[in-house]
Amino acid sequence: MTLQSFHKELLQEIKTTQLAEEEGGMQEQIFTQIAIDLLSEAGETENARLCFDRKEDSLGRTMHKLNGYALSENYETLDLFVSGFRSNDEIVTINKQETETLVNQVEKFFRNAVYKEYVNDLEESSEVFDLAHTLAEVEEVKEFLSRVNIYVLSNATCKSDINYNKTISGYSVFIRVIDIEYLFNLSDQSRVPIELNFKEYGDLLPCLKAPCNNEDYESYLILIPGTILANVYEEYGSRLLEQNVRSFLQFTGKINKGIRETIKTKPHMFLAYNNGIAATAESVEIVEDGAGQKSISWAKDFQIVNGGQTTASIYHTWKKDKVDVSQIFVQTKLTVVKKRDNFGDIVNRIAEYANTQNKVSVSDLSSNKPFHVEMEKISRSVWAPPTNGSNIQTRWFYERARGQYKNARAKEGLTPKRRKAFDMRNPRSQMLSKELLAKYVNSFGEVTERGKIVIGPHIVVRGSQKNYAQFLNYNMPKNPDNIFFEDAVAKAIVFKGAERLYGVKPNSIGDMRYITVPYAIAYLHHKTSGQLDIYKIWLSQTISKELEETLFAILEYVEIFIKNNAPGSLYGEWAKKEECWEKLREKDFDVNFDSIKGDLKNQKSPKRKKITEEEIDQKVIQQEISLIKSVSLQKWSEINKIGNNINGLTSHLKDRSLNILSTLKQGKKLSDKQRVDALKIIDVLINNIEDFFDDNDPYAKVMDTSDDGTIVINEVNLRKIVEWDTKAKVLTPRELQYIANFAYRLKKLNSFHKKNIERHIDRLLKAGFKL
Repeated sequence: MTLQSFHKELLQEIKTTQLAEEEGGMQEQIFTQIAIDLLSEAGETENARLCFDRKEDSLGRTMHKLNGYALSENYETLDLFVSGFRSNDEIVTINKQETETLVNQVEKFFRNAVYKEYVNDLEESSEVFDLAHTLAEVEEVKEFLSRVNIYVLSNATCKSDINYNKTISGYSVFIRVIDIEYLFNLSDQSRVPIELNFKEYGDLLPCLKAPCNNEDYESYLILIPGTILANVYEEYGSRLLEQNVRSFLQFTGKINKGIRETIKTKPHMFLAYNNGIAATAESVEIVEDGAGQKSISWAKDFQIVNGGQTTASIYHTWKKDKVDVSQIFVQTKLTVVKKRDNFGDIVNRIAEYANTQNKVSVSDLSSNKPFHVEMEKISRSVWAPPTNGSNIQTRWFYERARGQYKNARAKEGLTPKRRKAFDMRNPRSQMLSKELLAKYVNSFGEVTERGKIVIGPHIVVRGSQKNYAQFLNYNMPKNPDNIFFEDAVAKAIVFKGAERLYGVKPNSIGDMRYITVPYAIAYLHHKTSGQLDIYKIWLSQTISKELEETLFAILEYVEIFIKNNAPGSLYGEWAKKEECWEKLREKDFDVNFDSIKGDLKNQKSPKRKKITEEEIDQKVIQQEISLIKSVSLQKWSEINKIGNNINGLTSHLKDRSLNILSTLKQGKKLSDKQRVDALKIIDVLINNIEDFFDDNDPYAKVMDTSDDGTIVINEVNLRKIVEWDTKAKVLTPRELQYIANFAYRLKKLNSFHKKNIERHIDRLLKAGFKL
């Protein structure tokens, strides 16, 4: 994919999302969410929250502006986001003056926020009230906040270098511009690796290379001076900490009092007391002096996989306590992974084995974990029932790894019409990520362990990473099936419905949607004893009018309760505590639960059918075979001819294209190996020649009628029938669904079905249907 095509897709995603949201939404805020998601997945921020605050002077000039923020759980880091979104179809350039104006607007907000007076000027319903109140009132912020990151987000290109550091109100502030090129790199590489030139931080790092010769890795022992480690951490912050470990193995960078005390009072004993850190890199540069001493001068993709607490404690003691750390040395084991193909897996394993004290292992976090793989299979094979007024079945797309939805759309949408069909069957609004799944599931009910509530709305409020970790620990089934998947989707429908009922500014209940919604759903679940008929919601793909009214009433009561009971008006902080949920669940609000009796389980509820794993696998395989067969024989022949000029198409795959062509020509069944290779070939072509399949439209050369005037039974004409009879209602709902299955390729059309459909067409023609 090129930068231009990425920008085009980004604009399309923003417009599609805006249309899909019932309350609409600002394109700038949708862009902000997409950019923050990419940064979050790259490990550069976490638990970010969208907000929008802009203050103007009497002349209408913007005084300050904020589009989002993220405050770390230990209050050490604050990320502030401001967006400069452009709706131009072509990529434009944002100049230095425009960028600095955005930075100044955020700086003014921060200066105002750290003083109590500004909080008094804000309405409690303001989207930034919670943040401003926390910055002004929470003592831990004053003690621990040592780094403020200002991110300028833009879908333009920035050619000016304005990355710099400054001090505002006694806090270190770091400015970064995240432009369209950086976002493109994140989407393509998952994250932009850190490259460290250690000379810039003080000196080379003398090292001892371990005598282990193998193809997988090299290992070095190093003593890193505390000053170098502190300076590197100040520049990169939590980006230094391997993102999977930091986010999910409770790698929070908490300040260890014992380490802090040793640094302050006995710095010479630090090396004896501390176990050191473990780090990884993709490559290093080794220099040797005249005496034969080897040193590391440069490292690419440097990541700390064990020792985040040590690193954060050294930095915090140096920065906040003004302690000299020049006498501190940290023993470090640096593993340089040689093989790029195994880089991620080896790094994850090192992190896992270096962090054995944690309950969640890195293998649990991998998108290749059996749970996620099975959920993906289920989501591709289970179709949601058609909603009222529609005969089209859709899927809830489970994205176990970032970019799967985009890749599937590119793969299955080989032509513009097929892309449109993919979008109809897989609405973007029905995409589920791992973190979203955890949020929806954890909002229903609670789980306790040793008297402590480990799953509840207070956990959901803590942010996606913390909530996901608890989901893995306590609420994730070992072997998910279609029933679990359908229930999870139903919970998503309830959650998204509650968000819609809560509303967005200026037509919303307040500005605590991220708090009030999970609490309201948990309260509903608690007060109905978990008897909400989730399967009924799955079947209808919506919530009833009665349930909507009850949910809305609960949302209003919950909002008021939290605001009236939070100590010192610190709503967000109190909502993260178990005490908040314990007090709320005991309240009896004036809610008429009798009105939703029809939404609760009863003895007439239908029995659920569990789909076997083998059946799911077969459905997925059939969909893949259908995709392969949709590529014309001419294209398979062309692939072989141009194969030498396509990056990624190996000689093996080039030769396999002829083998696949021969099998398809003869009408034989594709082997499993052929199927796998065919999918690889299609992936390579999509990634290298974006429009390769555009003239392979199976609907482009079909006739509307045959020579004798009768209707040709093909997808185009069947869709016209579905559209016409949806209004005319000549066919029964069952008969219309039967035709829709073939019109949208949900079932394979054969000679038997064609004969059967002809019988229905005769009735339609008599009723006035015409092509």
